[in-house]
Amino acid sequence: MKRAGVVLILIFAFAGLADSSYLAQHEASGTPLLCNINNLSGCNIVAASPYSHLFGIQLAEYGVLFYGIIFVLAALELVIFDRLLRRVLQWISLIGVIASLYFTLVQVFVIGALCVYCLASAVIAFLILVSASFIEPVRSDTTQPPLPPLPPRHFSMPPAS
Repeated sequence: MKRAGVVLILIFAFAGLADSSYLAQHEASGTPLLCNINNLSGCNIVAASPYSHLFGIQLAEYGVLFYGIIFVLAALELVIFDRLLRRVLQWISLIGVIASLYFTLVQVFVIGALCVYCLASAVIAFLILVSASFIEPVRSDTTQPPLPPLPPRHFSMPPAS
């Protein structure tokens, strides 16, 4: 199950890389995004908003970095089988889901438009988190059996003098 979960993370991370790379490439070239899927045609509104940049870097480039790190860690996990790598995958994917949730809320309540590519990235980040939680459960089932009861102690009174 662990290997299948890691392979799923690799697949999701590759899809996230493709999604983020598409957004970053269109931002760099200045061409409008192609999106009109089920009335989610706000991609260009979201991409042109001041919220699409953080510290002067566009969010899509952070997405490329995030999914690239996830991809490399998952690939290493296939080779090394390390518990620390699985924990790092869980924490980084949790950070990605929290960031995706925040930026989705910004789209809905501040910008007033939804980007289908951004929503796809949020779903991919969530699927990576779910897969990462399956490869290493947060709570371990290594409960130890209870210790056997101690034999009763027999106390004796010292002799009376």
